[in-house]
Amino acid sequence: MTGRLAEVVSRIGSARQLDAVMAAMRGIAAAREREARERLVPIRAYAAVIGGAIGQALALTGEAAPADLAPPPVGRPTLVVLAAEQGFAGAFDDRVLDAVEKDENGPTPRLLLVGDRGLVRARERGLEIDWSSSMISHVDQAGALADRIAEEIYARLAGAETSEVSILHAAADPSEGITIIRKTLAPFDYQRFPTARRRQPPLIQMPPRELLARLTQEYVFAELCEAAILSFAAENEARRRAMTSAQENVERKLETLVGESRRLRQEEITNEIIELFASHVGEAKHASVRPDVRDG
Repeated sequence: MTGRLAEVVSRIGSARQLDAVMAAMRGIAAAREREARERLVPIRAYAAVIGGAIGQALALTGEAAPADLAPPPVGRPTLVVLAAEQGFAGAFDDRVLDAVEKDENGPTPRLLLVGDRGLVRARERGLEIDWSSSMISHVDQAGALADRIAEEIYARLAGAETSEVSILHAAADPSEGITIIRKTLAPFDYQRFPTARRRQPPLIQMPPRELLARLTQEYVFAELCEAAILSFAAENEARRRAMTSAQENVERKLETLVGESRRLRQEEITNEIIELFASHVGEAKHASVRPDVRDG
């Protein structure tokens, strides 16, 4: 085997190994995205239950939006950004961070960034990160992440560092791949929940305002869980698309290499035939020379 053919055969082996790895990564990403979509159903059902309870609590307080739960803005706004935890997700982080940088409404927010890979990309862009945390790598970690984010948010609200908190994250979109969602967490918008009208008020064990405050925290927790799951699904959708595109490129390259190896093998066989034929012809000529003229 010639050196060139050996090199091509080695590259074919490497390309096939890479193709197998990409296929496995694509399969894992697809499975994680599917699992995330399934997990959205109970999270949204939980949020709906809490939303209904908020409507009933509002009826008990007699106010549509309690003033002490929606104080006037103080300090710089806070923006929670959910980015990627791992690589090989194409332009996922760039899409998210582009949305952060394009937001020019009002003062520059303090950034709370979630996602180790996104944190690296944000620092490369020169963004100032006020707080960071790892993103989930499995749907079962969404609750713990929501707790960490909520703890940081409420600490800032309690310390009067901010009174305006929003969250920005990606969500999978069938046509565009991903879309960017931005939602306000504080001040809490109570107008979303219609005040319940009941003949018999529910039996409660705490003051209505305290009940409403706790229900609000539970609803924000549900919103954070939903955002984490949506972002996780979008990250894996982006990774699946990136792996599909890369795998197609590898397969095209592999097809080219296989074609080249066949050509080189054919050239090698042809050269061997020519050499064998030339050797046979030479031997035949040598045998046909007369003894009296062979040495002149």
